[in-house]
Order: sequence, then C-alpha cells, then structure tokens
Amino acid sequence: MSTRGTLSAQAEDEASPAIADQQVVVEEPPPAAPAQPPEKSLPEKLIYIAAGLLFFVTQGLGMNIVTANMYQLQGEFSATVAEVVWLSAAYMAPYASLSIALFKIRAQYGLRPFAELSIILFVVASCLNLFVTDLHSAIVVRFVSGMAAAPLSSLGFLYILEAYPAHRKLSFGLCTALTGTLLSAPIARIISPSLMEIDGWRSLYTMELGVALIALPAIYLLPLTAPPRAKILERVDVLSYLFLATGLGCLAFFFSLGRFYWWLEASWLGLLLAAAVVCLTCMAFIELHRKNPMIDLRWIFSRQNLHIAAVLIIFRAVTSEQSTTAVSFYQQLGIMNDQTVTLYGIILLATILGGAFCAFLMVTKYVDTAHVIALSLIAIGAFLDSQATNLTRPEQMYFSQAMIAGGAAMFLPPVMAKGFASAMAKGLPYLVNFIAIFLFTQISGSLMMTAALGSFVTIREKFHSNILSEHIVLTDPNVALRISQLASSYGKVITDKTLLNAEGVSMLAQQVTREAYVLAYADTFLLISMVTAAALVMLLIHLAWNRIKPTLMPAEPATAPQNS
Repeated sequence: MSTRGTLSAQAEDEASPAIADQQVVVEEPPPAAPAQPPEKSLPEKLIYIAAGLLFFVTQGLGMNIVTANMYQLQGEFSATVAEVVWLSAAYMAPYASLSIALFKIRAQYGLRPFAELSIILFVVASCLNLFVTDLHSAIVVRFVSGMAAAPLSSLGFLYILEAYPAHRKLSFGLCTALTGTLLSAPIARIISPSLMEIDGWRSLYTMELGVALIALPAIYLLPLTAPPRAKILERVDVLSYLFLATGLGCLAFFFSLGRFYWWLEASWLGLLLAAAVVCLTCMAFIELHRKNPMIDLRWIFSRQNLHIAAVLIIFRAVTSEQSTTAVSFYQQLGIMNDQTVTLYGIILLATILGGAFCAFLMVTKYVDTAHVIALSLIAIGAFLDSQATNLTRPEQMYFSQAMIAGGAAMFLPPVMAKGFASAMAKGLPYLVNFIAIFLFTQISGSLMMTAALGSFVTIREKFHSNILSEHIVLTDPNVALRISQLASSYGKVITDKTLLNAEGVSMLAQQVTREAYVLAYADTFLLISMVTAAALVMLLIHLAWNRIKPTLMPAEPATAPQNS
C-alpha cells in the first residue's frame, strides 16, 4: 500500500469518531407536512357537494326501492310478504361488513382506483336488475347490488368533505354528509308511484341504472385529494373478515326475516343466530390475539365508545318511528304510496332544514343544544302520532312527521363529530374501528330496532284483538245490527241468509283486526315517545352534572417551585 493510501485510511479512522459524535448531537429535520390542497372556489364546492349527494342518493335508492314498494312487488313476483322481504335481507347482508374491508383496501391501494372500480361495479350490478325474471334471480341480484353499493356511501362522504376546508369538515361537512344519508328514503317514496305506473318494477330498476350512469362520469371528472397510502392489510385480515362477514350476514337475515316467520317457529332462524354467534366469536378470538388487529375490540368496548354506540342505537330506535312504523301504519289503513307523496315531500324539506340548523348550532359551539332540540322534536312528534285512529290520514301527520324528520337530521352529526375527532386523533387504524361502530349501529342496529318494533306491534295487536273480541257477542243487538249492515252489501249476490250472515261476521272480524292494529301502532308510537323522553331526561341530567361538577370538586393547591 502506498504512503498516500495509508495516510488517507488513517485520516478516515481519526475522523470517524468525530463524525459519530456529530450524528449523535445533530437532530434530523422533521418531515415536511403534506401540502394542503388549495381551497376550492364556491362553484367547485357546490359541484363536489352535489356529487356527494348524488352518490348518497344512488346508493340509498337501491336500498329503499324494495322497502318502499314491498306490497307492489308481491304482485310482480307472485310472492308473499315474507318472501319479498328476502330481497331487502339479501341487499343488507354483505353491505355492513364489506364497508369495513373496503376502507382498509382504499387506504392501502389508493383512492382513485378504488373509486373508479367501485362505480363501474355498481353500474354492472344495476344492469343485472334488468334481467331479473323471478324472485330467486332477484334475490341473487340484490345480494350482488348490496356488495356493489357498499363503496358508494364512503364516496359520498369523501366528496362532500372535499368541498369544505379542514376547520369546517366536522361541522358543515359532516352535517351535509349525514343529511345526505337521510334523503334517499323520502325520495324513493316520492318517485315510486309514478314509476310503478309506467312499467312496474322494471321502471324502478331502470331509474336506478340511470342514476348510476349519471354518477359514473363524476368519478372521472372530479378528482379527490388522495390521502397517503399505508400498508395496513395483512393475510390474517382475510380470515378475520370472512368470519365477520358471515356473522353480520347471518344477523342481517335473522333480524330481517324473524318477525315474518316468527322467532320461535322457524328452526332455521335459530341456526342463523347460532352461526352468527360462532363466527363473531371466532373473529373476536383472532382479533384479540393480534398485534395489529383489523378491528381493535378493546378500544371499541371502551367506556367512551360504548356510550357513543348506545347513543347511536337510541337514534336508530327513535327514528324507526318514521322509517318503518309509520309506513306500516299507513299500509295497514290501506294508504298507498301515491297518497303519501306530499307527506314525504314535507319530510324531505324538514330533513334539509334540520341538517342546516344543526350545522349552524355546531359552528356556534351549541352542540348540546342540538341534541336537546332533536330529542324534544322526536318525543313530541311521536306522542302526537300516538293519538292516531282509524280515521287518521297523512294530512293529519304532516306536522308530527316534519318534527321527527327535523329532529333525526339534528341528532346524528354532533355524535359523529365527537367520535370522528377522537378516532382521527389516534390515527388511521382507529378510524377504521370507529367506522365499524358506526356501521354496526346504523345497519345492524337499524335491522334490530325494526325487528323489535315490528314484533312489539304484533304482540300488542294480539292483545288488543283479544280485548276487542271479548266484546263481540252475537246476542248483543248493536253487534247484530252491525253484522246486518255489513252483510247487506252482498245481499244482491248472496241469497242464502246463513252465508250472508257468515260474510257479515267475517267483515266485522276484519274491522276488529284493523282496529287492533291501529291501537297497536298507537302503543308503539307512545313507546318511542317515552324512550325518547327518557333519553332527553338522561341528557339533561348529564349536562347539569357537567355544569355543577367543577363547583363541587375542590381546586388543587398550587405546588411551590422547588429550588434547584
């Protein structure tokens, strides 16, 4: 080795400790924060909000078309009510669990490919509806449609939040998005009568396809700010998701069909429930022993999250008054969709106004006031509906239903804002967990509350039928006169007095059953009002305790500084 090489090596050896010392002392500069996208102009904001609402309506129409036309579809498919309900159950079965998985897929593989593929799959699923020929093929297509519709609600949230600056996303942005989730149900009932007159259920599915085709170019013309990708998927997620999807799917079928086949009479309902319990238990066992779980069950079952979940379930219970109970009440009275168009127009307007007023209260920091007003409106509206009789028509329920719609729009945003803020502060994995809480309470919780209230109506109807039947005695002159009046309408076609009298008794029994159902629905409205009032009282006690708690707690003495 040359002398020059030796000196160079020696110099490097002498310099290495100094360099090491410098590496210990000198701190690396912090990573640069991601550049915030420039704020959009007012026309761009309106376009993005309109696109987000379009995605909500597109997804919601697919979910509510069957529910809004349940009895009309009976004739189209020559099926019973219980058989048609399979269409709704098949749609909801993959919807809840798939939304959780898609959130993680989007976070790892990017937002743009996720959005483009999602809307294409939904258009394809909408096209399949046009080839339905019988109930069995319709159930299969509805299952596929439920899978394809799962990403659309996420896209609706993303497009609406994209329109607002960061400091407005959890106030105006969240209120707009959550209001958008409530629009599709009244819209489906407003447009259904006209479409059914054209070509039956084919017109409904053609309209669904048309809306999907309108939403298709919005994905390509309106780019979203792509969040940073994160590798969060693991192989164990696949097994865990399969157990989760199977468990939630079995629960969806169980709660959707239970009250129609009745809970204790169909043995396969018990098998569905048992399968759901086994699958969800296996999923929990896998997740609790993972270092990076897909769903952090320990965090989900923390005190704060259980409180949020309870509030969300109460929300689903009190809003079921309008979405299911009132609708079934109208159907029991023989009121069809074409007679409720004005009512649902008022509900749609009240929902928009309620969401706007809630956004105003959240911006002014009166979040608790929004909850108090929402619960008060729902409690008063449900109590007014509990006074319904067999002469009640939609015109008499305009005011009460508008109050419930406005209260429902004001209830959810404050809860969601608080949950989103706490989840986002902990990072992306916890946001997935909060979405799991929200989806379970809103989808599975909605099915549970609908099943519970429907079963309560059935039980109360049997109770009132027994009470009313005790007073129907053929030897009573008033009862005999009523039977004679009812039978007289068939006097020209039935000459046998025995058959004529039997027909009158049958018609009187139908009227008794209808009156028993009216009383049962009135009891259900009153129950919802009482539950809402109880929630309001608990909220007021909680708010009062938060106010007086600082005055009751002694102030901590200031610690004297220690001499160094």
